[in-house]
Amino acid sequence: MTNVFKGRYAILTGFIIYFLLFSFIVRTILFIASVQHADFSISDVLRFYGVGLFFDLGTAIIISSPYTLYLLVLPESVYRRKWNVILTRIILSLFILITLFSFFAELTFWQEFQSRFNFIAVDYLIYTYEVINNINESYPLPILSGLIVLISTGVMFLFFRFNAFKNSFGSKTTIKVRLYISSALLCTALLFSFFIKNSNAECGNNRYANELSKAGIYSFFAAFKNNELNYNEFYKLIDKKQALSIVRNQLAHSDVTFEKGNTILRKVAGTDSAYKPNVIMITVESLSADFLAHYGNKLNLTPKLDQLADRSVFFSNMYATGTRTVRGMEALTLAIPPTPGSSIVRRMDNENLYTVGHVFNEQGYTNTFFYGGDGYFDNMNHFFGNNGYNIVDRGRKLLNETYEGTRTIIPDEEVTFENAWGICDEDIFNVVINDADEKYRHKTLFNNFVMTTSNHRPFTFPVHKISLPSGTREAAVRYTDYAIGKFIDNASRKPWFKNTVIIIVADHCASSAGKNEIDVAKYQIPCMILNLPHQPVMNISKMTSQVDLFPTLWHLLGWNYTSEFFGQNVLSEHYQPRAFIGTYQRLGYLKSDSLVLLSPQRKADTYLYNKVTNEQKAAKLSSGIIDEGIAYYQTAFDLFKDGKMSIKK
Repeated sequence: MTNVFKGRYAILTGFIIYFLLFSFIVRTILFIASVQHADFSISDVLRFYGVGLFFDLGTAIIISSPYTLYLLVLPESVYRRKWNVILTRIILSLFILITLFSFFAELTFWQEFQSRFNFIAVDYLIYTYEVINNINESYPLPILSGLIVLISTGVMFLFFRFNAFKNSFGSKTTIKVRLYISSALLCTALLFSFFIKNSNAECGNNRYANELSKAGIYSFFAAFKNNELNYNEFYKLIDKKQALSIVRNQLAHSDVTFEKGNTILRKVAGTDSAYKPNVIMITVESLSADFLAHYGNKLNLTPKLDQLADRSVFFSNMYATGTRTVRGMEALTLAIPPTPGSSIVRRMDNENLYTVGHVFNEQGYTNTFFYGGDGYFDNMNHFFGNNGYNIVDRGRKLLNETYEGTRTIIPDEEVTFENAWGICDEDIFNVVINDADEKYRHKTLFNNFVMTTSNHRPFTFPVHKISLPSGTREAAVRYTDYAIGKFIDNASRKPWFKNTVIIIVADHCASSAGKNEIDVAKYQIPCMILNLPHQPVMNISKMTSQVDLFPTLWHLLGWNYTSEFFGQNVLSEHYQPRAFIGTYQRLGYLKSDSLVLLSPQRKADTYLYNKVTNEQKAAKLSSGIIDEGIAYYQTAFDLFKDGKMSIKK
């Protein structure tokens, strides 16, 4: 092995070997962790190790390219000076520490998302306060930090043991040789950066194998670079007028009258007996359908929610549009399919849009967004504050921002428990109740969007509330169920409760990872509407989407309103069951058992989906189904980018 450490490039060669070795170890650990979730053939294993080695080598060459250039240009007389020897050792130590940290971060990230670094990791790098505290509360950070330092010390020892520094600084490498070696490495780095896409690692239908083929650091920078995707540039298209016509035909009901123009703006007719209750929507963090006994869970995690579902308008076959909280918020406020890239909540030019809150505002309501954490995270305050909502949040980090609505900070005296992500669910529900008391005194109709945080890692909550200790997802779900039950009990004793509809819905599932690129079962969520007067218990078993929640509620309330939403009243006889499910790049359209999966490079893959077995089998579907899927996503993207979702046109 000592033959490798010769010449000026000995340290660089050693770093690349170190990087490849630890990448192999990380990939193997992730593989072992994935075996319980997916089946791997021999070809899958060979592929992800082979492709993974290719991406690891490219990543190592890219991140070491500044040093490669340094080795090329630094003269021999300067290179061997003591200050350069010391500086090189310090920089190498830092690089080893940073890359080791990234390797450990990959393990924890995979545990949460079953994925290599993606847009979520980019977001987490921006929101350092929540992330650092979350890591500190979830893992023994001092022990992990000490372990990283210990391993990096061991790696540095090996550099000394194999005389990497001695051989490098004691060598004489001519400029000609340096030019050959550095040019080859730098050209490789450039070619890899510009021509090798992270998606090139995705060579099959086994999602886990595709993720294992990637390199974490390369995936991170690929996600950083591709925060938003232009649908028209990367996805399969049909004629714009045809796309709009398809969508309008899908939205056309007997009670709908479309406005003129290239939009989906329309009047929706209600009844003569319209009813205006207060509305409190509890959006529950990461509440997968399969946590509930109604979907087959045997662990009794949600006794209260299961009880409430039996006396509600229960959407038993609803699907979330995405895998992030901001996707759920997007669907529940804009009623729009997920466009590629980040959620509209996090994008530029997302002010004054036609939101659910706008409809409530026209009916005389005050809208409020309640969040137990800091609403600057994921741009939530900016979005809600500039789209017709007042804001109530923790405000631990204040930004110099102005909003159209008001902002209220939850004071310390109203907080009994708090972790990295915010106050516990009981506390935020108490804040909501106090706010409702105040609005009731002033005879103000209110529509509240309440976002919970307790069912989020580190899964901590107040002690002595439930029988399970904190720290696990199952315990957090059980606590959230307890907190919701307590909220319903407390609210039911208030004078405003008899005129208040309670909605309970998930923002997304606890995990979106599965053996397929889009695992349909990982998008199914519970949703229920409670306390609707004169409304019998109902189980809506039709396939529905988050975007359909409020159009269906407004139908039950008998409202006349103007709609610019893609969501529909699912109780209409004209409604055709379908769901929109997506990741940052993959866009899924599910109708009956037909699944259309749109992806960059203008791909449109089609499958038959078996819900009982949760299996997707490649199949040829009709052009009509494919065009429907394309039409929804293409039109949604165009309407937003062209400013046609704005109130001020």
